[in-house]
Amino acid sequence: MPDYSENLHSTSPTPTTPQLRLDSVSLKTPIASNYLLENISFTINKGDRVAIVGPSGAGKTSLLRLINRLRNPTSGSIYLENTEYRQIPAIELRRQVTLVMQESKLLGMSVREAICYPLKLRGMNSTEIKQRMARTIDLLHLPEAWLDRSELQLSTGQKQLVAIARGIISEPKILLLDEPTSALDAGTAARLLQVSIELSTNSKTTILMVNHQLELAEQFCTRMLHLEGGKLLADLPAPQIDWQQIRQNIVEAETAAEQEW
Repeated sequence: MPDYSENLHSTSPTPTTPQLRLDSVSLKTPIASNYLLENISFTINKGDRVAIVGPSGAGKTSLLRLINRLRNPTSGSIYLENTEYRQIPAIELRRQVTLVMQESKLLGMSVREAICYPLKLRGMNSTEIKQRMARTIDLLHLPEAWLDRSELQLSTGQKQLVAIARGIISEPKILLLDEPTSALDAGTAARLLQVSIELSTNSKTTILMVNHQLELAEQFCTRMLHLEGGKLLADLPAPQIDWQQIRQNIVEAETAAEQEW
């Protein structure tokens, strides 16, 4: 395991109130006493683009689930703008912190209905829904021909892009993306990265992205969290990241895990 003790929290100065803060957060498995995440602490500032990297089983998706409150930490605390998570109703929290999973369903809806569904749940009027829909379609370059299709008429990559559109249209403060480019072609993946940069720059949307494609993570991020074995090994701003070393560390960790099996 690499030693990052000297630069674990070598980040740029942060404002007095970070947008998101984790204090000594741990998460155990439901049955055994094994840790999925252990003693994780970091802060996230508004507009950050954070790449979460690490080998398989590092705890990356578990971390996103905690931040979206699909799980509660076994110990430690999570804060959104200095308010402890458990003081915020779950439905209100998820309107501000939206998670887009790697595999998403349209729940029997057309593409148009699925994208607009979060706005209808909020009781938003039809004019505002149409305006947001138009902006989202334009932003992601979604073809109009897709909008009346059902889930069965979409490829895996198309469903992934629709799920991302459904997350973006809600205009959350924090957008969590779990392997959002895994089923996308190279051109669409590049477009998504550009959209992410535009959202963080123009709308100050904070984005945390799990991505095993390190070349995309490098293009995307302003910060990186490196997880391994449920522990945070590094929390670094983009200029301080040695991507070649990160890649080597991940390969070595995954090779060691395979040998254990």
